[in-house]
Amino acid sequence: MSDLEKPTLLSETFTIAFYNTENLFDIYNNQSKNDRDYLPNSDKLWTKKRYQNKLDNIGLSISKIGHPETNGLPSIIGLAEIENGKVIQDLLDTMHLKDVPYDFVHFNSKDERGIDVALVYNKSEFTVTHSEIFALTFERPEGGNDFTRDILLVTGLLKGETISVLVNHWSSRREGTEQTEAKRLQSSKKVSHIITAIQAKQVDAKIIIMGDFNDDPHCKSIVQLIENHNLYNPMKTLRSYNRGSLVHDRKWHLFDQILFTMPFFESRKNYLEFDSAHIFDADFLKETKGKYRGAPLRTYAGYEHKGGFSDHFPVFITLKK
Repeated sequence: MSDLEKPTLLSETFTIAFYNTENLFDIYNNQSKNDRDYLPNSDKLWTKKRYQNKLDNIGLSISKIGHPETNGLPSIIGLAEIENGKVIQDLLDTMHLKDVPYDFVHFNSKDERGIDVALVYNKSEFTVTHSEIFALTFERPEGGNDFTRDILLVTGLLKGETISVLVNHWSSRREGTEQTEAKRLQSSKKVSHIITAIQAKQVDAKIIIMGDFNDDPHCKSIVQLIENHNLYNPMKTLRSYNRGSLVHDRKWHLFDQILFTMPFFESRKNYLEFDSAHIFDADFLKETKGKYRGAPLRTYAGYEHKGGFSDHFPVFITLKK
């Protein structure tokens, strides 16, 4: 068959990703945040060289997400554990990303550790029309308020079609799974309220809910969100006893997920449609030896500098048009 006789590809495919970058801090002290571990004179010795290595690693990882599926870089990437806008710009200036017309949406949250969520997007494919944050506040047992990462909502046009993306990083399990479950359930309800508000304006809105939920697909916080809004979670079949997006308490979990509303299943000409879902766990992102062989190669294990990428693998979906 000659080149002229070959069938033309009638559809385009786009990658939508989420990546918890594991403490992407710069090397400068922020007096209002608890970033003392990530300074050049800290016990972790967070030097300019180590910071640049981390940026290069994350940039390399992002440049590979979804490439076999789309032959390109992600159109949209939700990020977690970002200290500020400067680290995002430094990331976008790395060698693997600098030639892509990426921009980002970021707001500073009241999180005590100073880590936020953000959205990076390819300006040639996605145009932002609206962005806002929704704060999460919890009452401390001893009195006063406890703050965590905000929920980021970004609405825009992906190749001319309106979609809304919610980026999340729910409360961790550090103080115990059961002890912290109420916080994640509260976050789930907040997301539910946001979805309801969006759908009140457009009943068939295309909404993507992504994040590090610190809960697996079968957990109550995720299940209630799906049931309340008839969402689809393509990630629920990806986790197994030896595969996930992170290792917690020596078990694989899939805390990192991307959910979406059902209109992404509508097969109509020139409409974005769900195509596939993946954990991006390429070999170069993994530990190669020891008891954690196969787990994400992280930046630090305690105070030991591993020089890796993150303690989470990215996850992504592809959309076709």
